[in-house]
Amino acid sequence: MRFWLGGYTADMDGAATGIGVLLAGAADDALAGGSLGFAGDAATTGGSPSWLTRHPSLDVVYAALEGAGTVQAFRRTGQESFTRLGAPVAAGESVCHIAVAPDGASLVASCWSDGRVVRMAVDAAGVPSAPVVAAAAVDPYDSAASLASPTRAGDIDLAAAARALREAAGAEYAHLVPDHDEPAAQEGNATSRPSHAHQAVFLPGGLIATTDMGLDLVRFWRVRGTGLAPVQEIVLPRGSGPRHTVWHPSGHLYVVTELSHEVFVLAPDPANPSNWRLVGGTHLGAGILPDDTAAELAPSRDGDFLYAGVRGSDTIATLRVRGTGAQLDPVALVEAGVHWPRHHVVARDTLLIAGQLADEVVSLGIDLRTGVPGRVRHRTAAPSPTCIVPAR
Repeated sequence: MRFWLGGYTADMDGAATGIGVLLAGAADDALAGGSLGFAGDAATTGGSPSWLTRHPSLDVVYAALEGAGTVQAFRRTGQESFTRLGAPVAAGESVCHIAVAPDGASLVASCWSDGRVVRMAVDAAGVPSAPVVAAAAVDPYDSAASLASPTRAGDIDLAAAARALREAAGAEYAHLVPDHDEPAAQEGNATSRPSHAHQAVFLPGGLIATTDMGLDLVRFWRVRGTGLAPVQEIVLPRGSGPRHTVWHPSGHLYVVTELSHEVFVLAPDPANPSNWRLVGGTHLGAGILPDDTAAELAPSRDGDFLYAGVRGSDTIATLRVRGTGAQLDPVALVEAGVHWPRHHVVARDTLLIAGQLADEVVSLGIDLRTGVPGRVRHRTAAPSPTCIVPAR
Protein backbone atom coordinates (compact mmCIF):
# COMPACT_ATOMS: atom_id res chain seq x y z
CA MET A 1 0.00 0.00 0.00
CA ARG A 2 1.02 3.59 -0.60
CA PHE A 3 0.80 6.32 2.04
CA TRP A 4 1.66 10.02 2.17
CA LEU A 5 3.85 11.22 5.03
CA GLY A 6 3.69 14.62 6.67
CA GLY A 7 6.74 15.78 8.56
CA TYR A 8 8.75 18.55 10.14
CA THR A 9 11.24 20.33 7.88
CA ALA A 10 14.11 22.63 8.84
CA ASP A 11 11.80 25.47 9.87
CA MET A 12 10.50 23.22 12.67
CA ASP A 13 13.89 21.65 13.45
CA GLY A 14 13.05 18.54 11.46
CA ALA A 15 14.74 16.52 8.73
CA ALA A 16 11.87 16.20 6.22
CA THR A 17 11.87 18.16 2.97
CA GLY A 18 8.28 17.76 1.85
CA ILE A 19 5.38 15.32 1.52
CA GLY A 20 6.96 11.88 1.72
CA VAL A 21 5.98 8.57 0.14
CA LEU A 22 5.71 5.49 2.35
CA LEU A 23 5.30 2.01 0.88
CA ALA A 24 3.97 -0.91 2.93
CA GLY A 25 4.62 -3.86 0.68
CA ALA A 26 3.98 -3.21 -3.02
CA ALA A 27 2.24 0.06 -3.87
CA ASP A 28 -0.88 -1.74 -5.15
CA ASP A 29 -1.14 -4.25 -2.30
CA ALA A 30 -4.54 -4.35 -0.60
CA LEU A 31 -2.93 -4.92 2.80
CA ALA A 32 -0.20 -2.98 4.63
CA GLY A 33 1.55 -5.89 6.31
CA GLY A 34 4.51 -6.01 3.93
CA SER A 35 7.96 -4.54 4.38
CA LEU A 36 8.16 -0.77 4.79
CA GLY A 37 10.13 1.63 2.63
CA PHE A 38 10.49 5.39 2.33
CA ALA A 39 10.39 6.32 -1.37
CA GLY A 40 11.39 9.97 -1.18
CA ASP A 41 9.21 13.04 -1.66
CA ALA A 42 6.04 13.36 -3.65
CA ALA A 43 6.39 17.15 -3.36
CA THR A 44 8.80 19.61 -1.80
CA THR A 45 6.89 22.05 0.36
CA GLY A 46 9.32 24.71 1.49
CA GLY A 47 7.91 24.33 5.01
CA SER A 48 6.66 21.74 7.49
CA PRO A 49 3.61 19.78 6.24
CA SER A 50 2.92 18.50 9.75
CA TRP A 51 -0.66 17.49 8.93
CA LEU A 52 -2.05 16.14 5.66
CA THR A 53 -5.60 15.39 4.64
CA ARG A 54 -7.23 14.40 1.36
CA HIS A 55 -10.09 16.00 -0.53
CA PRO A 56 -13.05 13.56 -0.43
CA SER A 57 -13.41 13.28 -4.22
CA LEU A 58 -10.51 15.05 -5.95
CA ASP A 59 -6.87 13.96 -6.19
CA VAL A 60 -5.91 16.86 -3.94
CA VAL A 61 -4.05 16.83 -0.63
CA TYR A 62 -4.03 19.72 1.84
CA ALA A 63 -0.98 20.40 3.99
CA ALA A 64 -0.90 22.39 7.20
CA LEU A 65 2.43 24.19 6.84
CA GLU A 66 2.82 24.62 10.57
CA GLY A 67 5.86 26.88 10.71
CA ALA A 68 4.49 29.22 8.04
CA GLY A 69 0.97 29.28 9.48
CA THR A 70 -0.58 28.53 6.08
CA VAL A 71 -2.69 25.91 4.30
CA GLN A 72 -1.40 24.75 0.92
CA ALA A 73 -3.24 22.54 -1.58
CA PHE A 74 -1.34 20.06 -3.74
CA ARG A 75 -2.74 18.38 -6.87
CA ARG A 76 -1.59 14.88 -7.71
CA THR A 77 0.23 14.68 -11.03
CA GLY A 78 1.47 11.08 -10.98
CA GLN A 79 1.58 7.92 -8.93
CA GLU A 80 3.97 9.52 -6.46
CA SER A 81 4.06 13.20 -7.34
CA PHE A 82 2.16 16.40 -6.52
CA THR A 83 2.30 20.00 -7.63
CA ARG A 84 1.16 23.11 -5.80
CA LEU A 85 -2.46 24.05 -6.41
CA GLY A 86 -3.10 27.75 -5.85
CA ALA A 87 -1.35 29.98 -3.37
CA PRO A 88 -0.83 29.26 0.33
CA VAL A 89 -3.68 30.62 2.46
CA ALA A 90 -2.94 32.21 5.82
CA ALA A 91 -4.61 30.39 8.72
CA GLY A 92 -2.86 31.30 11.96
CA GLU A 93 0.15 30.65 14.12
CA SER A 94 1.23 26.99 14.16
CA VAL A 95 -1.63 25.62 12.10
CA CYS A 96 -1.56 21.94 13.03
CA HIS A 97 -4.70 20.30 11.62
CA ILE A 98 -7.04 20.47 8.63
CA ALA A 99 -10.44 18.83 8.23
CA VAL A 100 -12.26 18.89 4.89
CA ALA A 101 -16.06 18.91 4.73
CA PRO A 102 -17.68 15.72 3.37
CA ASP A 103 -18.90 17.62 0.29
CA GLY A 104 -15.44 19.09 -0.30
CA ALA A 105 -16.75 22.65 -0.39
CA SER A 106 -14.88 23.92 2.66
CA LEU A 107 -12.24 23.07 5.21
CA VAL A 108 -11.52 23.96 8.81
CA ALA A 109 -7.98 24.63 10.03
CA SER A 110 -6.95 24.54 13.70
CA CYS A 111 -4.04 26.62 14.98
CA TRP A 112 -2.02 25.70 18.03
CA SER A 113 -0.22 28.89 19.00
CA ASP A 114 -2.98 31.49 18.65
CA GLY A 115 -5.98 29.18 19.18
CA ARG A 116 -7.62 30.12 15.89
CA VAL A 117 -10.32 28.01 14.27
CA VAL A 118 -10.52 29.05 10.61
CA ARG A 119 -13.02 28.12 7.91
CA MET A 120 -11.97 28.35 4.26
CA ALA A 121 -14.04 27.97 1.12
CA VAL A 122 -12.86 25.33 -1.39
CA ASP A 123 -13.69 25.73 -5.08
CA ALA A 124 -14.53 23.05 -7.63
CA ALA A 125 -10.85 22.50 -8.43
CA GLY A 126 -9.99 22.05 -4.75
CA VAL A 127 -8.36 25.43 -4.17
CA PRO A 128 -8.93 26.93 -0.68
CA SER A 129 -9.47 30.66 -0.15
CA ALA A 130 -11.34 33.29 1.86
CA PRO A 131 -10.33 32.36 5.42
CA VAL A 132 -12.82 33.38 8.11
CA VAL A 133 -11.68 33.23 11.74
CA ALA A 134 -14.29 31.86 14.16
CA ALA A 135 -15.05 33.33 17.57
CA ALA A 136 -12.18 32.97 20.00
CA ALA A 137 -12.47 30.55 22.89
CA VAL A 138 -12.90 31.84 26.45
CA ASP A 139 -11.35 30.03 29.39
CA PRO A 140 -14.24 28.42 31.31
CA TYR A 141 -12.07 28.28 34.42
CA ASP A 142 -11.41 32.01 34.40
CA SER A 143 -13.22 33.42 37.42
CA ALA A 144 -14.67 36.17 35.25
CA ALA A 145 -16.24 33.73 32.81
CA SER A 146 -16.52 30.44 34.68
CA LEU A 147 -19.42 28.06 34.68
CA ALA A 148 -21.60 27.76 37.76
CA SER A 149 -19.50 24.77 38.80
CA PRO A 150 -16.09 24.29 37.16
CA THR A 151 -16.10 20.61 38.08
CA ARG A 152 -19.06 19.91 35.81
CA ALA A 153 -18.79 18.90 32.14
CA GLY A 154 -22.02 18.32 30.27
CA ASP A 155 -24.42 16.62 32.66
CA ILE A 156 -21.82 14.77 34.74
CA ASP A 157 -20.48 16.07 38.06
CA LEU A 158 -16.83 15.19 37.63
CA ALA A 159 -16.00 15.51 41.32
CA ALA A 160 -18.70 13.05 42.34
CA ALA A 161 -17.78 10.73 39.50
CA ALA A 162 -14.11 10.75 40.51
CA ARG A 163 -14.94 9.86 44.11
CA ALA A 164 -17.25 7.04 43.02
CA LEU A 165 -14.74 5.62 40.54
CA ARG A 166 -11.94 5.71 43.09
CA GLU A 167 -14.06 3.87 45.63
CA ALA A 168 -15.11 1.26 43.08
CA ALA A 169 -11.53 0.76 41.85
CA GLY A 170 -10.24 -0.08 45.31
CA ALA A 171 -6.89 0.75 46.85
CA GLU A 172 -4.82 -1.03 44.19
CA TYR A 173 -6.19 0.96 41.23
CA ALA A 174 -7.56 4.14 42.82
CA HIS A 175 -4.46 6.10 41.74
CA LEU A 176 -5.49 5.67 38.10
CA VAL A 177 -8.58 7.84 38.61
CA PRO A 178 -7.72 11.51 37.88
CA ASP A 179 -8.09 13.88 40.84
CA HIS A 180 -11.03 15.86 39.44
CA ASP A 181 -12.41 16.18 42.98
CA GLU A 182 -9.28 17.81 44.38
CA PRO A 183 -9.71 21.56 44.94
CA ALA A 184 -6.03 22.20 44.21
CA ALA A 185 -6.59 21.12 40.63
CA GLN A 186 -9.05 23.97 40.20
CA GLU A 187 -6.93 26.71 41.71
CA GLY A 188 -4.33 28.99 40.22
CA ASN A 189 -4.20 31.88 37.81
CA ALA A 190 -6.56 30.60 35.12
CA THR A 191 -6.65 33.87 33.25
CA SER A 192 -3.14 33.31 31.86
CA ARG A 193 -3.99 30.09 30.09
CA PRO A 194 -3.60 30.29 26.29
CA SER A 195 -6.03 28.87 23.77
CA HIS A 196 -4.63 25.96 21.71
CA ALA A 197 -7.01 24.77 18.99
CA HIS A 198 -5.88 21.34 17.88
CA GLN A 199 -8.40 19.48 15.72
CA ALA A 200 -11.73 19.68 13.92
CA VAL A 201 -14.13 16.95 12.83
CA PHE A 202 -17.25 17.12 10.68
CA LEU A 203 -20.16 15.29 12.28
CA PRO A 204 -23.39 14.03 10.71
CA GLY A 205 -26.09 16.66 10.31
CA GLY A 206 -23.73 19.51 9.51
CA LEU A 207 -22.26 19.90 12.98
CA ILE A 208 -18.54 20.55 13.43
CA ALA A 209 -16.63 19.78 16.63
CA THR A 210 -13.26 21.32 17.53
CA THR A 211 -10.90 20.75 20.43
CA ASP A 212 -9.09 23.41 22.42
CA MET A 213 -6.30 21.74 24.31
CA GLY A 214 -5.25 24.87 26.16
CA LEU A 215 -8.69 25.70 27.57
CA ASP A 216 -10.04 22.14 28.01
CA LEU A 217 -12.94 22.66 25.61
CA VAL A 218 -14.79 20.73 22.95
CA ARG A 219 -16.67 23.33 20.91
CA PHE A 220 -19.54 22.69 18.50
CA TRP A 221 -20.28 24.83 15.44
CA ARG A 222 -22.55 25.19 12.44
CA VAL A 223 -21.78 26.94 9.19
CA ARG A 224 -23.32 30.39 8.99
CA GLY A 225 -22.65 32.36 5.84
CA THR A 226 -18.96 32.03 5.09
CA GLY A 227 -17.95 31.37 8.69
CA LEU A 228 -18.78 29.29 11.74
CA ALA A 229 -21.40 30.03 14.37
CA PRO A 230 -20.86 28.61 17.89
CA VAL A 231 -23.58 26.23 19.04
CA GLN A 232 -22.35 24.70 22.28
CA GLU A 233 -19.23 23.89 24.25
CA ILE A 234 -18.44 21.07 26.66
CA VAL A 235 -15.93 21.76 29.42
CA LEU A 236 -13.57 18.92 30.27
CA PRO A 237 -11.53 18.74 33.50
CA ARG A 238 -9.05 21.53 34.01
CA GLY A 239 -5.64 20.59 32.63
CA SER A 240 -6.87 17.50 30.78
CA GLY A 241 -5.92 18.89 27.34
CA PRO A 242 -8.40 17.55 24.75
CA ARG A 243 -6.34 16.88 21.63
CA HIS A 244 -8.01 14.71 18.98
CA THR A 245 -11.41 13.14 18.42
CA VAL A 246 -12.93 10.15 16.67
CA TRP A 247 -16.56 10.01 15.58
CA HIS A 248 -18.00 6.50 16.00
CA PRO A 249 -20.87 4.98 13.97
CA SER A 250 -22.73 4.48 17.26
CA GLY A 251 -23.15 8.25 17.35
CA HIS A 252 -20.56 8.90 20.06
CA LEU A 253 -17.59 11.24 19.85
CA TYR A 254 -14.43 10.04 21.57
CA VAL A 255 -11.95 12.65 22.78
CA VAL A 256 -8.39 11.78 23.79
CA THR A 257 -6.77 14.15 26.29
CA GLU A 258 -3.07 14.79 25.85
CA LEU A 259 -2.24 15.73 29.43
CA SER A 260 -4.52 13.56 31.59
CA HIS A 261 -4.24 10.43 29.39
CA GLU A 262 -7.97 9.79 29.15
CA VAL A 263 -10.63 9.24 26.52
CA PHE A 264 -13.94 10.98 27.18
CA VAL A 265 -17.20 9.96 25.52
CA LEU A 266 -19.61 12.60 24.23
CA ALA A 267 -23.08 11.98 22.81
CA PRO A 268 -26.23 13.87 21.82
CA ASP A 269 -28.90 14.08 24.50
CA PRO A 270 -31.70 11.63 23.47
CA ALA A 271 -34.30 14.14 24.63
CA ASN A 272 -32.63 16.97 22.71
CA PRO A 273 -30.30 15.68 19.97
CA SER A 274 -29.00 19.17 19.25
CA ASN A 275 -27.46 19.28 22.74
CA TRP A 276 -24.33 17.22 23.35
CA ARG A 277 -23.20 15.99 26.75
CA LEU A 278 -20.44 13.99 28.41
CA VAL A 279 -21.61 10.42 29.04
CA GLY A 280 -18.49 8.51 30.03
CA GLY A 281 -14.77 8.06 29.82
CA THR A 282 -11.76 6.13 31.02
CA HIS A 283 -8.06 6.46 31.72
CA LEU A 284 -5.84 4.90 29.05
CA GLY A 285 -4.57 2.36 31.56
CA ALA A 286 -1.88 1.41 34.06
CA GLY A 287 1.73 1.93 33.07
CA ILE A 288 1.44 5.44 31.64
CA LEU A 289 3.90 7.87 33.21
CA PRO A 290 2.90 11.25 34.67
CA ASP A 291 4.94 13.21 32.10
CA ASP A 292 3.65 11.22 29.12
CA THR A 293 1.54 12.97 26.50
CA ALA A 294 -1.19 11.26 24.52
CA ALA A 295 -1.19 11.88 20.78
CA GLU A 296 -3.42 10.36 18.10
CA LEU A 297 -6.63 8.37 18.56
CA ALA A 298 -7.68 5.96 15.82
CA PRO A 299 -10.42 3.31 15.54
CA SER A 300 -10.09 -0.26 14.35
CA ARG A 301 -11.65 -1.05 10.99
CA ASP A 302 -14.78 -2.53 12.62
CA GLY A 303 -15.00 0.19 15.29
CA ASP A 304 -14.71 -2.30 18.14
CA PHE A 305 -11.40 -0.87 19.39
CA LEU A 306 -9.62 2.45 19.77
CA TYR A 307 -5.86 2.97 19.70
CA ALA A 308 -4.18 5.89 21.47
CA GLY A 309 -0.52 6.77 21.04
CA VAL A 310 1.41 7.80 24.15
CA ARG A 311 4.65 9.77 23.80
CA GLY A 312 7.32 9.51 26.47
CA SER A 313 6.85 5.93 27.50
CA ASP A 314 6.29 5.32 23.75
CA THR A 315 3.33 3.01 23.98
CA ILE A 316 0.00 2.28 22.30
CA ALA A 317 -3.11 1.95 24.47
CA THR A 318 -5.91 -0.30 23.26
CA LEU A 319 -9.48 0.40 24.40
CA ARG A 320 -12.52 -1.73 23.67
CA VAL A 321 -15.84 -0.12 22.73
CA ARG A 322 -18.64 -1.72 24.75
CA GLY A 323 -22.43 -1.80 24.59
CA THR A 324 -23.97 1.04 22.66
CA GLY A 325 -20.64 2.85 22.42
CA ALA A 326 -20.83 4.86 25.65
CA GLN A 327 -18.51 2.53 27.57
CA LEU A 328 -14.78 2.17 26.93
CA ASP A 329 -12.62 -0.39 28.67
CA PRO A 330 -8.79 -0.36 28.69
CA VAL A 331 -7.51 -3.63 27.22
CA ALA A 332 -3.74 -3.37 26.89
CA LEU A 333 -0.76 -1.03 26.80
CA VAL A 334 1.95 -2.23 24.43
CA GLU A 335 5.27 -0.90 23.24
CA ALA A 336 5.01 1.27 20.14
CA GLY A 337 8.42 0.09 18.99
CA VAL A 338 9.44 3.60 18.00
CA HIS A 339 10.37 6.82 19.80
CA TRP A 340 7.71 9.53 20.10
CA PRO A 341 4.67 7.98 18.37
CA ARG A 342 3.24 11.24 17.04
CA HIS A 343 0.61 9.72 14.74
CA HIS A 344 -0.70 6.34 13.70
CA VAL A 345 -3.20 4.88 11.27
CA VAL A 346 -5.00 1.53 11.13
CA ALA A 347 -4.84 -0.31 7.80
CA ARG A 348 -7.02 -3.39 8.35
CA ASP A 349 -4.80 -5.71 10.45
CA THR A 350 -1.79 -3.40 10.59
CA LEU A 351 -0.99 -0.38 12.72
CA LEU A 352 1.44 2.07 11.12
CA ILE A 353 3.15 4.45 13.57
CA ALA A 354 5.11 7.63 12.84
CA GLY A 355 8.00 7.96 15.28
CA GLN A 356 8.70 11.67 15.01
CA LEU A 357 11.88 11.82 17.07
CA ALA A 358 13.19 8.46 15.84
CA ASP A 359 13.01 9.41 12.14
CA GLU A 360 11.23 6.11 11.60
CA VAL A 361 7.91 4.53 10.72
CA VAL A 362 7.07 1.09 12.07
CA SER A 363 4.29 -1.42 11.51
CA LEU A 364 2.65 -3.59 14.16
CA GLY A 365 0.33 -6.48 13.40
CA ILE A 366 -3.07 -6.40 15.12
CA ASP A 367 -4.57 -9.56 16.58
CA LEU A 368 -8.08 -9.37 15.13
CA ARG A 369 -9.47 -11.57 17.93
CA THR A 370 -8.25 -9.45 20.83
CA GLY A 371 -7.69 -6.15 19.03
CA VAL A 372 -4.23 -5.83 20.61
CA PRO A 373 -1.20 -4.83 18.51
CA GLY A 374 1.80 -7.14 18.63
CA ARG A 375 5.51 -6.49 18.22
CA VAL A 376 7.10 -4.54 15.40
CA ARG A 377 6.92 -6.38 12.10
CA HIS A 378 8.76 -3.89 9.90
CA ARG A 379 10.44 -0.52 10.18
CA THR A 380 11.93 2.05 7.83
CA ALA A 381 13.85 5.27 8.14
CA ALA A 382 11.69 8.31 7.37
CA PRO A 383 12.58 11.94 8.15
CA SER A 384 10.72 13.49 11.12
CA PRO A 385 7.34 11.87 10.32
CA THR A 386 4.29 13.50 11.93
CA CYS A 387 1.32 12.23 9.91
CA ILE A 388 0.43 9.15 7.82
CA VAL A 389 -2.37 9.31 5.23
CA PRO A 390 -3.44 6.41 2.99
CA ALA A 391 -3.21 7.25 -0.69
CA ARG A 392 -6.10 6.34 -2.94
